[in-house]
Amino acid sequence: MYDNIHLIDLLRNENALEKEQWIQLFDTFTDEDRLYAAGRARAVCDSIYGKDIYIRGIVEFSNHCKNDCYYCGIRCSNKKLSLYRLTEDEIFECCKEGYEAGFHTFVLQSGEDLSYSCADICRIVSRIKETYPDCAVTLSIGEKSHEEYSEYRRAGADRYLLRHETADEEHYRKLHPLRMSCKNRIRCLYDLKELGYQVGCGIMVGSPYQDSSCIAKDMLFMREFEPEMIGIGPFLPHSDTPFADMPRGSYTLTLFLLSLCRLMLPQVLLPATTALGTIHPMGREEGVKAGANVIMPNLSPTAVRKKYMLYDNKICTEDSYSQCKTCLNRRMTAIGYNVTTGRGDHISRTI
Repeated sequence: MYDNIHLIDLLRNENALEKEQWIQLFDTFTDEDRLYAAGRARAVCDSIYGKDIYIRGIVEFSNHCKNDCYYCGIRCSNKKLSLYRLTEDEIFECCKEGYEAGFHTFVLQSGEDLSYSCADICRIVSRIKETYPDCAVTLSIGEKSHEEYSEYRRAGADRYLLRHETADEEHYRKLHPLRMSCKNRIRCLYDLKELGYQVGCGIMVGSPYQDSSCIAKDMLFMREFEPEMIGIGPFLPHSDTPFADMPRGSYTLTLFLLSLCRLMLPQVLLPATTALGTIHPMGREEGVKAGANVIMPNLSPTAVRKKYMLYDNKICTEDSYSQCKTCLNRRMTAIGYNVTTGRGDHISRTI
């Protein structure tokens, strides 16, 4: 049996561990282990991406959602939610302002809002790509058919974010209503990869009923799937959901997992999430130190940001995008890193 430092070195050298080895790490890691993994992960990231931290501008264009996920503040059963939708012109204006501020990646994110047809999404994507051909467009709009994903791709979408949430079917059932399916979620991810997207998956750390075995299955799934992006943040409860009284996810385990993901998939694009910055005031800086290399400031109109609350107390809901960018520049410079507004593609797509 290896001790944890040896397991971290084994992961660094072989980019994989067995399920029981993952469980050992999650159950027994110390702060010394976490910091050791962070140092190794940061060195790996620096060797591939240098000191650049990529920023993506998020446009949260609708908080309508047909789903009723038990953890989510914009679930369809939340009758306290103040609903909104941005028009095509409003979405484009967010991207226009972002481009003028130097952004070259736009993440269009929403609940699973059926009011936007496939043709609507394709038209929005095409307009952005035709106007700003040097930019990347990422979609994060949930589970769709293979045909819809194919149409978005033809319209010019470059990337797609779809957190799988959990690779454990029993755990999935505890987080979602019966009409949703872990199998379909995974099907979507493989469809996206087959269509040539740069694909992002990921989990909430400390989501209700999650244990070390669940996370080990997630690591095994992600190693097999090889996403270009992994979104990992701590679970944060929302007061108007069935999980309102559940404890928050672990800040230190989230940082540890960021490092382990970097060692497992060295080239992956790894965000220091807004949730990480919400759970701790230095969360995004510590995320970068742990191996992250992406941050996603908000380009949405300030008038709607507080309406897109997946969890309580989300940060940066009142700051303008220019204030966010200035703040991020200062924060990253303070720890020795450079904010860059380039496309920031996965390294395999830039060779």
